[in-house]
Amino acid sequence: MAKKPITAMLMHPVVRDELFRPDHLDTITRVSHLVAETPFREVDAMAEFLPHIEVLITSWGCPRIDESVITQMPKLKLIAHLAGSVKGFIDDAVWRRGIQVVNAVAANAVPVAEYTLAAILFANKKVFALNKNYLKYKENRAPWSKEAPNVGNYHKTIGIIGASHVGQLVMEHLQRFDMRVLLYDPFTTPLQARHSGAHKVGLAELLSHSDVVSIHAPLLTDTKGMLGARELALMQDDATLINTARGGIIEQGALEAELVKGRINAILDTTDPEVLPPHNPLYQLDNVFLTPHIAGSLGDETQRLTDFIVAELERYSRSVGLKHLVRREHLARLA
Repeated sequence: MAKKPITAMLMHPVVRDELFRPDHLDTITRVSHLVAETPFREVDAMAEFLPHIEVLITSWGCPRIDESVITQMPKLKLIAHLAGSVKGFIDDAVWRRGIQVVNAVAANAVPVAEYTLAAILFANKKVFALNKNYLKYKENRAPWSKEAPNVGNYHKTIGIIGASHVGQLVMEHLQRFDMRVLLYDPFTTPLQARHSGAHKVGLAELLSHSDVVSIHAPLLTDTKGMLGARELALMQDDATLINTARGGIIEQGALEAELVKGRINAILDTTDPEVLPPHNPLYQLDNVFLTPHIAGSLGDETQRLTDFIVAELERYSRSVGLKHLVRREHLARLA
């Protein structure tokens, strides 16, 4: 029988308390030798175990893993990050040493894609506008053709900006509906787009032809402010813009100006800044639906992150290929 890899957890203890179920720890201790069930907060606290650690489970509250740290862990072969992005805390020295890195981005994409699908369906069904109308007049004005022209999801066109984990899942969900899907992503080929049930187009074409535009690109230097006044002006009248990615992808001033006009609608889970000032006009607009960055994992959904990482540890213990590897060459275009 293969020797169990010596494993340690490096994260804020609250993460373990909130994200780990008893069966998670049972599995970890079954497939590895966990040096302590209480996570370490600092690398120095692990000093006696550092020369022997093969697997490091990290999450929120983890200090930066740089060359000075990994030189103390000569046997380290896997960093399993129980969260999303690894940028900012994993140094390039990790990749140079050939240490494998996995994360739970794919797990967190699930609730974001679910939120997005619900937002798309509600946007086309004019749920938010008709709710306000019903509360105001307290009567059924079916078929609502005056209050909600072009209502319904049948044969609507959905524009997806970014074939990220979330974008891919959203496109997968949309294949079950009678909708046309357009995709803008510079790194996706037309063939790959077709395999996702979408048609690859330029950004201008997507914006001008979509009933709903949903953003799933990472916030990078190239994507910051990619939707400004000129781009927003291309959107169809009464179209809906959904943002579950990062607020900085849209120029906030241009977005507010366009929404104040009432020409388009927006469902925004993220803004720039993330919490808008108290007197921001978006709080009062009937064509805007705001949520406080809740699309990602909340409550028991966070345990899916642990499910994914524990499953990776099981694969590692069996010397089976890992499913959620973070590739060094992809870092530049990852969030």
